[in-house]
Amino acid sequence: MKKEDTPQDKSALENISHEVCYVKNEDGSYESVLSTGWDVKTDALENAWDEIHERIENARIAVQQRRKSPLYYHMEKNLMDLTLLSSYVKFSKLRVWWHLHPSVYEKLSPKILQRYAKVFNIAQDELNTLT
Repeated sequence: MKKEDTPQDKSALENISHEVCYVKNEDGSYESVLSTGWDVKTDALENAWDEIHERIENARIAVQQRRKSPLYYHMEKNLMDLTLLSSYVKFSKLRVWWHLHPSVYEKLSPKILQRYAKVFNIAQDELNTLT
């Protein structure tokens, strides 16, 4: 890409960060220039965030229908999967999976709930809120 062809499209991050692109200058050698954004990349990021918001909403519905515990909602909201959450709370994946069942979650001790709350960076009483 030539230096004058560097994309400078509007993006959500244009005032926060810039992307380094490597371009050919007039001499034919490469140099780095800053780009404010590229429409194609912005569209891809927006699609990814739309999918994430859909997953969070589906998790909220699953909790409301008592198919999953509130931990599932918070796991999705924090962009975690079972493996990541289990590593943070220092429980096996099987144990965390078990805690995702509403009937099991309701019987968890305050000490266990506090571990989850700490990982999600919320107060323990906020575990049951879906906001």
